[in-house]
Parts: sequence; C-alpha cells; structure tokens
Amino acid sequence: MRKAAIKRKTQLAGWLTQDEHGYRFVYDKAFLALPDARPVSLTLPLQEAAYTSNVLFPFFDGLIPEGWLLAIAEKNWKLNSRDRMGLLLACCKDCIGAVSVEEIKEDNL
Repeated sequence: MRKAAIKRKTQLAGWLTQDEHGYRFVYDKAFLALPDARPVSLTLPLQEAAYTSNVLFPFFDGLIPEGWLLAIAEKNWKLNSRDRMGLLLACCKDCIGAVSVEEIKEDNL
C-alpha cells in the first residue's frame, strides 16, 4: 500500500492511499472541523466518508506534469508513465497552487 498526506496550503487536509483495490481519499477530521475548511477540489467536496475509485482521482491526476517535464521525471526517477501514484508522489510535493502531496513511507506509519 502507498500513502500520501494531502495538504491544502500548510494544513493537513487528508490522506490518499493506493492498494490492490484502487484509490481512497479521506479528509482529516481535524481539517473538517476548521471553520474555514475548504475542499482540495470541487470534485472532492468536504465530507467525512471516504472517496474510492479504481483509477487515480482526476484532480490528483491533473497535478502530475505533462510533456517534456513528465519525460524528464520519468527518465531521472525511472518512473513508468502508467504508475500514476508513483508520479504523483515523486513530482507533486511542491505543486503550483494550494495543494501538495507528501509521501508517507511504510516505516513512518
């Protein structure tokens, strides 16, 4: 299983996980309790229930670079363009915009 902390600005917003069943995104309860909490995406409105999908959620997939920048990432980090979670974890720690993705290693769980 691979896991990432999803942050909105500097605040932990939730967790994205990938396992043999697909993808799961769930908002952090403390984040949901904030009076000024805003969703990470309009396609992922604030809710306590987890979102699940067989493919990477389009919002997160859209954070992955394209074109020549994707080619550089694939070559330098030896990533497969079909490994969308791997690309997200490698390339999206410091994205343009309010959302960032930080990989959580198994030993950190």
